[in-house]
Formats: sequence, structure tokens, C-alpha cells
Amino acid sequence: MRKNIVAGNWKMNTSLAEGILLAKDVKASIEGKTLGCDVILGVPFTHLASVAEVVKGSPIKVAAEDCAAYDKGAYTGEVSAEMVASTGATHVILGHSERRMYFKECHETLAKKVRLALDNGLTPIFCIGEVLEEREAGKHFEVVSRQVEESLFGLSETDFRKVILAYEPVWAIGTGKTATAEQAQEIHDHIRKAVAKKYGEAVAQDCSILYGGSCNGGNASELFSKPDVDGGLIGGAALTAEKFLPIIEAFDKN
Repeated sequence: MRKNIVAGNWKMNTSLAEGILLAKDVKASIEGKTLGCDVILGVPFTHLASVAEVVKGSPIKVAAEDCAAYDKGAYTGEVSAEMVASTGATHVILGHSERRMYFKECHETLAKKVRLALDNGLTPIFCIGEVLEEREAGKHFEVVSRQVEESLFGLSETDFRKVILAYEPVWAIGTGKTATAEQAQEIHDHIRKAVAKKYGEAVAQDCSILYGGSCNGGNASELFSKPDVDGGLIGGAALTAEKFLPIIEAFDKN
């Protein structure tokens, strides 16, 4: 079933104590409210179990920001999907542009991570998106199609239905630039059509596609009003409850 979703991605921010306090603040900010979307907090590995405990009993779900491409073994410093699931987390962010850029993650590696996440009961939030040069060259449709096809289209229909997609124009992440609502709708529509071509219209219409890239309380309502934009993957604006709450509440205006 297609859902509206607002997911925070804290990235490499907050100490454990700060993260616990932030999770408590977000939980308190939505308490007693009727939400128009699901809320997910993507937090560092060190915070997972503690934040999962803080939000227990609330509508908030917890995501890891990554997981390993291996199930277990001599991979010092890696954190497996099984380990993530054991903390109480239910989701995992995979394929973020920063992972692709800084850690050279390729389609094959990401396909392995998706498979392991699903095998361990985690819901992948799978990120796709083009860099500025690809956008300016008119290759953005080709880029996102390839990213989806090569990492996800090997999944069965049943497994693909468990994946959340997040389109993030890399040129808009942390830059203050934002794709216009029309640009976001255009490429979300393209992504949905690619899914429909592979898995059929019913699967495509059930697929949640989030927008990521300098989404904030000022532009969230306009972005979320578009028919193929089902929410946001939020970076900087997720680091305080005061900035995160207006994005969650944007769905009440649509």
C-alpha cells in the first residue's frame, strides 16, 4: 500500500546523548497529533538501539543509515543487516549519494545490500538521483532509470513491493538548492512509469517515492502536493524537532 512518509537522515551528526534528546523531542512534538504520514528517523549505528527504545509505543520508526553487503564474517567495522534488525530498527537507507560518491558503492554492491536487508526483515529506503553534470547534460532520466534497474529490478514483485524509493537530486543536497515541485513531479512520474513497465501499474501505484534534497518546512507542502511525490527524505532539517515537525505537518495541508 502506497504511503506518505517523512524520513529524517541524521547522517554523521549528534552524539548518543544528543541523539536520544532529539528523538525524545520529535516524539513529544507529534504526541497526540493525527499524522498524515509515517515518520522514520534514520540515525547512526551507535544510536539505533537507544533511539528504538525511546520511540517505542509511538508512530515513529527507526532506520539505519546503511548496512553491510555481507551477512557476517571477518569484515572489521562493518554492520550487518541482521545486526541492524536486532536493535529494533525496521528500515535501512541504502544507496545514498554520499555512499555512492565517497565510498564508491556500485549497483552490484547495492543490490546485495537490498537483498540482505529484505532477508532480515528490514524495509530498504533506496536512494537514486543524478549529479549536476548529468542534469545539465539531460541525462537525469537515464541515470535514475539505470540505478533502479540495476540494483532493484532483479527482485521479485513481492520483494520490490517492500522497497521505498527516494529520489535525491545530488546537486540539491545540502546546497540550499531545491528541485522545483514541477521538476520533482516530472522525475517521480518517470520513475513510477519505469516501475510500471517492469512490474505493472498496480505495483507502481503502490510504490512510495520520496523527495530528498533541501526539503524544508517552507517548500514541503508544495512538493508533497504533487501526485507522484509521496514524502521526503530529510537531511539538515531533521536535526531539530522544530524544523522537522513542519515538514511532517505539511501533509495536513494537502
